[in-house]
Amino acid sequence: MQRARTPADPETHDDALRGPDGIILRRVSGLREYQECLAIQEETWGNAFREIVPPVILMVAQKLGGVCAGAFAPDGRMLGFVFGMTGPRNGRLVHWSDMLAVRADARGGHIGQRLKLYQRDLVRAVGVDTMHWTFDPLVARNAHLNLTRLGARAIEYVPDMYGTNTGSPIHGALPTDRVIVAWDLTRPPDHVERASRSGLLVNPPASDGLPSLNGLLDASVVRIAIPRDLDTEPSDRRAVWRQVTRAAFESYLGRGYEVVGFRRGQGDELPSYELSPRGSASAADVPTGIAHAAH
Repeated sequence: MQRARTPADPETHDDALRGPDGIILRRVSGLREYQECLAIQEETWGNAFREIVPPVILMVAQKLGGVCAGAFAPDGRMLGFVFGMTGPRNGRLVHWSDMLAVRADARGGHIGQRLKLYQRDLVRAVGVDTMHWTFDPLVARNAHLNLTRLGARAIEYVPDMYGTNTGSPIHGALPTDRVIVAWDLTRPPDHVERASRSGLLVNPPASDGLPSLNGLLDASVVRIAIPRDLDTEPSDRRAVWRQVTRAAFESYLGRGYEVVGFRRGQGDELPSYELSPRGSASAADVPTGIAHAAH
């Protein structure tokens, strides 16, 4: 990507990036653009979403070292945005990425990934070397982006992190379990595609397609399956997936296992997380680090 200037805007946007498709990544500026971030939140999570971040907070956070950046089409329309806050943790600066949203008609072009990489560049420039966020472990496309394409590390499973009454139809009444990740910004942001490992599937689906636990046995590699597309699952089936995968994650993470990979699944195979005991040969290539992505 080459550096781009947008002289029509009141700010110079010296750190803007223009892609070969004409899409520009730059910091959001001006009340109108912050209000557009609000509109994208409402489009994504619904008007009744209780955790919408108002324009003034987006603006103030950016003035204090945070990031609110947008992806803009060649005609100036905002296609998506990313928002996060920067602050000290354990004596060093870290960045917490709170929101990432892309308009429905702009999805499929890796805009979310491009925004994340741009966010990375901005916070690296102020001395941040670790970024944190969360994602729903049942959403396969997000797991693939975060763990495989970006190479972030899953470090914690939090049951019902945001509660069951967020006001968003996306969440419904499903407990908002989340995986917290840490992204080591000192490593090159290359596509991390690790070889899939055969392992023990701990929650195989039954004839009705719903998972059940098989004893949670120890193995050098275990796999936790998730739905191929959570959005197409009825609410009662989502609840079963949540209950079973939560039990599996809590059991293995509590026994010292860590997530070492994610496989998308081919053919009839469901997507799944790969976990191995911490310190084992299977876990040796997992980047180390510590750790709210899009809710």
